[in-house]
Amino acid sequence: MMKKLLGVLCVVSALFGAVQAIAKDTTTDTASEYVDDATITARVKTVFAKDKLIMGRDISVRTDHGVVDLTGTVSSKDESDRATDLAAKVKSVSAVHNNLKIKPH
Repeated sequence: MMKKLLGVLCVVSALFGAVQAIAKDTTTDTASEYVDDATITARVKTVFAKDKLIMGRDISVRTDHGVVDLTGTVSSKDESDRATDLAAKVKSVSAVHNNLKIKPH
């Protein structure tokens, strides 16, 4: 009888652990946050495409929770600073991380 009870408890414990693991969501992203980040990225890219100093530069834009990460290569510090300024002015951007590299002349 004790072995049966122990077996049942083990099964119940295993099932409860599996359910708990499925129910536990460690991410904080919601569908609306993802869309907002994608929208921010698109807006930054659009602003870059319209700016004469930045258009055509090798700049990648990634957004996570409103924080824009810029990576790639530009020709000067002025271009790097301009990219940061433009991205920072886009609606819903909370911060800009400029990881742009400047090409040596």
